[in-house]
Amino acid sequence: MTAPAARPGRLAALGLDRPVLRAWAMYDWAISAMQVMIMTAVFPIYYVKVAGAGLGAGKPTQALATANTVALLFIALLSPILGALADYAAVKKRLLAGFMLLGVAGTAAMFWIHHGDLGLASALFIVVLIGGTGSFVFYEALLPHIASREEMDRVSTAGYAIGYVGGGVLLALSLAMIQRPAWFGLPAGADLSESAATLPTRLTFVATAVWWLVFSIPLFRRVPEPPRRLERDEHAVRGTAVVRAAFVRLGETFRELRGYRQAFLLLLAFLIYNDGIQTIIRMATTYGAEIGLDDNAMIGALLVTQFIGIPFAFLFGMMANRVGAKRAVFAGLSVYAVITVLGYYMRNSWEFFALAVLVGMVQGGTQALSRSLFASLIPRQKSSEFFAFFGVFERYAGILGPAIFAWVVQRSGTSRNAILSVVVFFILGAALLAFVDVEEGRRVVRAQGAMARAEESD
Repeated sequence: MTAPAARPGRLAALGLDRPVLRAWAMYDWAISAMQVMIMTAVFPIYYVKVAGAGLGAGKPTQALATANTVALLFIALLSPILGALADYAAVKKRLLAGFMLLGVAGTAAMFWIHHGDLGLASALFIVVLIGGTGSFVFYEALLPHIASREEMDRVSTAGYAIGYVGGGVLLALSLAMIQRPAWFGLPAGADLSESAATLPTRLTFVATAVWWLVFSIPLFRRVPEPPRRLERDEHAVRGTAVVRAAFVRLGETFRELRGYRQAFLLLLAFLIYNDGIQTIIRMATTYGAEIGLDDNAMIGALLVTQFIGIPFAFLFGMMANRVGAKRAVFAGLSVYAVITVLGYYMRNSWEFFALAVLVGMVQGGTQALSRSLFASLIPRQKSSEFFAFFGVFERYAGILGPAIFAWVVQRSGTSRNAILSVVVFFILGAALLAFVDVEEGRRVVRAQGAMARAEESD
C-alpha cells in the first residue's frame, strides 16, 4: 500500500506531479529537438558543407552568422510587442501555436535544400529561428500561471531535463540515420547522386518538424489559457484597437520595470552571464575543430552533453529547493568559470569530452533556475510582457561574447586566449547577481498582487 503513495512524492520532487505541469514540460521535449538538430548540431554542418559548397572558406560560416543575427534582431524587436498583446488579449497559446507552426513549416522545408542552395538555407534558417524563439517567449510566460512560487524552480528545471531527453533521443536517432542509412532502407554507398547522398540528413529535418509538432500537442490540450488582464479603465480600452493597446502596454512595461528593481537587476546579470554560456555553446565546435576533432566527435560530445544534462537539471531543481535558486545559480556559474580555465589548457579529445560532461552538468540547471527565479520576481498578470523582455535579454546574450571571442583570436592569433576571456562574463554576471535581493523582490510582488486584488474587488 505504500508504493502508490511514494510515486506522487517523487513526481512532486521533480516538479511533474500534475498533468498540467507534465504537459507544459513536454514542449521543452518538443522544441529542444529542433534546437539541438537545427541550431547546434546537424544543420550548421549541413549548411556549411552542402548549402555553402563551393563558396570558399569562411563564407558559409559568415552567412550563417548573418542569418542568426537577422533572426535575433527580428524576434528581439517583435517579442515585447507580442508579449504585451498576449497579456492584454489572452492569446498566449494562440501566439505560441502560430510561431510553432511557422517554425515547423520552415524545418520541414529544409528537406529541399541541396548543394549550393545557400539563399534558401539562410531564409529557412531565419524562419525556423523566428518560429522557435517566438514560441518560447509565450511558453515561458505560461510558467507563472501553472506553478506556485514554491514549485517554479522544480518545474522549470524539469522542463530543461525533459528537453535534454527529447533533444538527445532525436539526435541519436538522426546520427544513426546519417551514418547508417542502410539500416533505414535508404541509399548507401560511395557512388550516390547528390540527392541520394544527402537524403538521410534531409529526412532528419522532416523528422525534427514532425517531432516538434506532435510533442507540442499535450501543451495545447492540457495547459489552460491564462485569463485576460483586467483593466482599471475598461471602457477606455474598448475604444482602442487591440494592437494599439499592446503598444500602450509595452510603454507601461518599460516604466513598470523600474518598480521591480530586483527583477531588473536579475535581467542585467542574466544578460551578462548567459552571454558567456551562449558563447561556450556556439564556439565549442569551432574550438574543437581547431584542435583536430572531426564532425562525428563534436556531435558525439554534444550528445554526451544532452544526456548528462538530464539528471543534473533535476538535481539543480532539488538543490534550489534546499539552498535557494540564487545560490544554485552561483554554483553553476562557478563551474562555468572552471570550464573556461580548463578549456585554455585543453590539448586532446578526451579533455574535450570531459568539458562536455561539465557543461552538461550545469547548463540546463543554471538557465532553468534563472528562468524560474525571474518568474518569482514578476507579477503573474503581466507574465508575457515581462517574459518577452526576458526573451529579448536571452536572445541578445551570445552576441557580445562571440564578438569578443573573434576579436581576441584576431589580436592574439589563438582561440585559447579567447576561451579564457569568456570567464569575465561569469565573474561580472555573478557579481551583479549578488546584488539581487530575492526576498525583497518577492515581497514587492506579493504587495502589488494584494493591491491589484483589492482594486478588482472594489
